[in-house]
Amino acid sequence: MEEKILRTKKNGMAVMLTCILVLIASIALGIFSGIKLEADEDNILFNLLMGLSFIMLICGILPLPGLKVLKPNEALVLTLFGKYIGTIKGDGFYFVNPFCVTVNPAANTKLNQSGDVKTSNDDSSMSFSRYSLSGYAVNKKLSLKIMTLSNNRQKINDCLGNPIEIGIAVTWKINDTAKAVFNVDNYKEYLSLQCDSALRNIVRLYPYDVAPNVDTTGDGVADDGSLRGSSEIVAGRIRDEIQSRVAVAGIEIVEARITYLAYATEIAAVMLQRQQASAIIDARKMIVDGAVGMVEMALQRLNENKTVELDEERKAAMVSNLLVVLCGNRDAQPIVNSGSLY
Repeated sequence: MEEKILRTKKNGMAVMLTCILVLIASIALGIFSGIKLEADEDNILFNLLMGLSFIMLICGILPLPGLKVLKPNEALVLTLFGKYIGTIKGDGFYFVNPFCVTVNPAANTKLNQSGDVKTSNDDSSMSFSRYSLSGYAVNKKLSLKIMTLSNNRQKINDCLGNPIEIGIAVTWKINDTAKAVFNVDNYKEYLSLQCDSALRNIVRLYPYDVAPNVDTTGDGVADDGSLRGSSEIVAGRIRDEIQSRVAVAGIEIVEARITYLAYATEIAAVMLQRQQASAIIDARKMIVDGAVGMVEMALQRLNENKTVELDEERKAAMVSNLLVVLCGNRDAQPIVNSGSLY
């Protein structure tokens, strides 16, 4: 389906004024014929004037459904007796064929996205009047603005089998109105479904955190990719995956971002303990490395300055004492020896 842009002139105001004048003239003609002429079957002039008034009334009412008002970044997809005739874009007051029907299969679809969220001030009566009386044409318009879809959080297993909860926000817009309306049944629901599917396909390729011997790129070489550490790369792959799926619906994915990422509740406590243990081990390694370096520096300075002569046994004792002091969890309690070391 190829999109056709209608270069319709913005002559809606002229048509509306003409219709108003025709309606006024038809009413005035009917009143005049009723007052000045006698209403009987033999009065041919009366019958002609009343017939002319009725025809003018129809001619004044019939073009009114063809008046269309568009705001910036809005479009109308028009069909005539089931055939797609084109799309109107650009703000203005238009007049089209009054028999044309505007099509938007996703007009009443409400998702958790910008432009679809109902406010708390809307009640049922207000919504009914807006959609049924004054909002029918507005409800059929396609928004060409950039919109944000925030799907519900999903529970997905990463490449190591750990269940995680993840949510994304997808920024999108309609590029081809004909494809959006006619190629898929409901482009909003189609986009939401493809976002969920693409998210699952990409998340299954990555571990939550960096893990050894994991290939996330598919080149056969292990790398350091992870959902937590490579969020920009993961978001880019999710965007490309969604774009490849929704191109048939005339939708462009501007951006995809991870909005929520955490372990699932059933393993969150265990994984927290694991992270805490890993952090403690890393901290201990840093403390031991620093303590060994300080001991080596102390022995080197003593030897260089010839401050004291230490045999191997005394060096071992000093090293042991320094390591206990530097690596202990609590402050050391020194014991002063006033006699000989032996």
